[in-house]
Amino acid sequence: MNVGVRASSSTPAYPGHIPLNWFENAFLAVGSAVVALKSPRRGDMIAALGETTAGPALPRLRDIMLQSPEGRRILKERPSVNSDTVDMDWLKTLPDGTFGRAYISWLERCGVTPDTRTPVHYIDDPELAYVMKRYRESHDFYHCICNLPVNVESELAVKFFEFANFGLPVALISAVFGPLRLDSAKRARLFSEFVPWAMRCGRSAKPLINVYWEERWKQDVVELKKELGIWDPPEAHWSPPLTEAAKARKKKLAAEKLAAEKLAAEKMAQESSLSASASPSSNS
Repeated sequence: MNVGVRASSSTPAYPGHIPLNWFENAFLAVGSAVVALKSPRRGDMIAALGETTAGPALPRLRDIMLQSPEGRRILKERPSVNSDTVDMDWLKTLPDGTFGRAYISWLERCGVTPDTRTPVHYIDDPELAYVMKRYRESHDFYHCICNLPVNVESELAVKFFEFANFGLPVALISAVFGPLRLDSAKRARLFSEFVPWAMRCGRSAKPLINVYWEERWKQDVVELKKELGIWDPPEAHWSPPLTEAAKARKKKLAAEKLAAEKLAAEKMAQESSLSASASPSSNS
């Protein structure tokens, strides 16, 4: 069940917040689980499932962050990961072997973008909502640091890793039901090779929720993995790049064009209004 669900208040606690009572929370948890199982690409339903089933995992993660100087700074500064806050062009200029260069190379190789993460809606406490947001926005860093692509078997390996490291129920739910989408050979390899790695590595690694990734761009990626206690998984099969990044870029450009056209229209209307109001005085 969601953390701190209010039974009566319907006042949003932060922008985008949708307060739920216990019944609404339970109903959404079941509904999102059913839809997510039928349509695994419904990121909004997977996000809703994660928020409505978070339970005591989020307060525990916050406590872990509060025990770490780096985690406390993350909670205080609340960084966000997207193409507006991360200078992707600058990352491309970093030397090979750095975490920043590895991250931008991973994004391009997989054809994905950090701009498609669903905002948090159903966590009542604003600070816990940010903890969920941070976990969600850092997901691609876990893929990158573990050198895993975004196909089904690698995604499931990351989910097992996340459950071992974070303890969030949604990671376990995805890991348990996700293998149903694999054929028998891939499912056998997942459980014989990737799951043992994910559970051992996830448990022994330092809490990744405490990593201020944005301050690690220039760090040697091998040294970073050693610091965090992460070792490479079995070799994964890399699929062709997805079209997610291209679609997101096209959508962003269209939104920027629409905003510019709206601003130009408003400016023109304002100038016309000023011109019209000045006409009587100029004629007199």
